[in-house]
Amino acid sequence: MFDVRKRSGIAALLAGAALAFGGAAQAQETFKVGIVTFLSGQAAQSFGVPAWDGGKVLIEAFNNGTAPAPYDKKGFGGMEIVPVVIDEAGGATVQVQEYRNLVQRENVDVVVGYVSSGDCLAIAPVAEELKQFTILYDCGTPRIFEDASYEYVFRTAAHATQDNVGLARYLKAKGVEVNTYAGINQDYAWGHDSWADFTAAMKQVYPEATVAAELFPAFGAGQYGTEISALLQSRPDLIHSSLWGGDNQALILQGLPRGLFQRSQVVFSAGDHAMPPLGANYPEGVIVGARGAYGYMAPDTELNRWWTKLYMDAYNVIPVQAPYRMAQALTGLKLAVEKAMEANGGKKPTSEELAAAMKNFSWESPAGLIEMANGNGHQAIQPIAFGRSMKNDAGEVVLGDIVRFPARCVNPPADMKGIDWINAGFPGAQCD
Repeated sequence: MFDVRKRSGIAALLAGAALAFGGAAQAQETFKVGIVTFLSGQAAQSFGVPAWDGGKVLIEAFNNGTAPAPYDKKGFGGMEIVPVVIDEAGGATVQVQEYRNLVQRENVDVVVGYVSSGDCLAIAPVAEELKQFTILYDCGTPRIFEDASYEYVFRTAAHATQDNVGLARYLKAKGVEVNTYAGINQDYAWGHDSWADFTAAMKQVYPEATVAAELFPAFGAGQYGTEISALLQSRPDLIHSSLWGGDNQALILQGLPRGLFQRSQVVFSAGDHAMPPLGANYPEGVIVGARGAYGYMAPDTELNRWWTKLYMDAYNVIPVQAPYRMAQALTGLKLAVEKAMEANGGKKPTSEELAAAMKNFSWESPAGLIEMANGNGHQAIQPIAFGRSMKNDAGEVVLGDIVRFPARCVNPPADMKGIDWINAGFPGAQCD
C-alpha cells in the first residue's frame, strides 16, 4: 500500500507536471502578431486605417475558421491569432523603438508592418539584429533587398519598379502620346526611387520624350500651390506622381479647380486608394495604378470574391490597395506558419523555422499569385494592373480601360537590380 503522503506527493508532482505541460500548451494556443500601420496623420485615412480594417476582418475570419481553403484551418494552425496594433506615425526613430518594444516587451511571434519606405529601411537591420521574423507588407523602395541581404526579413508585396515599368507599358499599350512629361514625387526614398524608375522606363518605351519638370515636395507637405503653378507653366503632355495618402488627395483637391487634370494627362502610379474617400470628387481621365491587381482591377476568382464581400459587408466600401496588401501578407503568413508546423511536428514555429518556410514560397492571394522570387527568396513579385478613372452608369467614379501585366513582365529577374534591368532594356521580360 502506498503511503498516503507519498501518494499525495506523487499527485502533487503529477499535478505540477500537468500544469507545466498545460502552460506550454496554453502558450501554443495563441500566436501574437504585431501589426504596424498608420492610424493617425496624413497617411491614415486613405491607407493605414483601411489596411488595418482589412487585417481585422481577415484575422476574425481566420480565427473563426470561415475563410475558404486553403485558409480554412482555424487561426494559424489551430492557434488563435492575437493582434497587437501599433501606429506607424512619428518617423523612423520612433518606429525603431516601437519595434523593439513589440519584440522585447510584447513578445510578439511575428511583426507585420510598415507603409513608409523610410521606416522599412530603418526597421530591417533591427529585425536582423533581434533575429525576429518580420514581414514588410507594403513599402515600395527597391533598396531593401537590392542594397542588403536579410535572413529574417521578407516583403510580401512587389517593390516600386513594377509600378513604373507597368505604367510606361500601359501608356504605350493605350497609345498615349507623350512628347514631354513632368514628375511630382515626395522627397524621400519612395518618391526618388519611383521617379528614377519611371524616367528610366520612359527612355526605353518613349525614347524621344523629354522631361519638362522634376518636383520633390516634402512628405506630408499638404500644400501644392507652387508645384501646381510650375506644372501648369511647363505644360507637359503627361504628369507622373507617386504621391500617396493625404498628399495624393491634397494634390487632387488643389489641382482640380486650377485645371491641372484638363491641361495634362495625369498618372498616379499608386493612386487607387484615394478613390473611395474622394468619391465623386475624384477626377475623370486619370490613369491610376494600385501597386498590384487590386480593387476595381482585381482578378475574378473565388478567393477574391470572398475577400471583397467580407470587406464590403463590414465597411460598405470596396477594398483597394492597402487592405489587399495587408491581406496578401496575412494569407502568406498563415500558410507559412502552417507549413513550418507541418515540418516541426505541430509546434509553434520559431523565427528561424518561419524564415525557412517563407523563403521562395508562393501562394494565391485575393490579388493573384504572390511569389517570393527575388531578393534571395525574400522579395515578392506579383501581377499588376492599371486603369483610367471614369464614371459608371450610376455616376460613380470607377476604373475602366484596365490592362493587366504578368509579374515577370514588370519585375526584374532575381539576379538584377530594378534600375539596371530597366536601363538594359528589360532583358528576359515575359509579357505574353
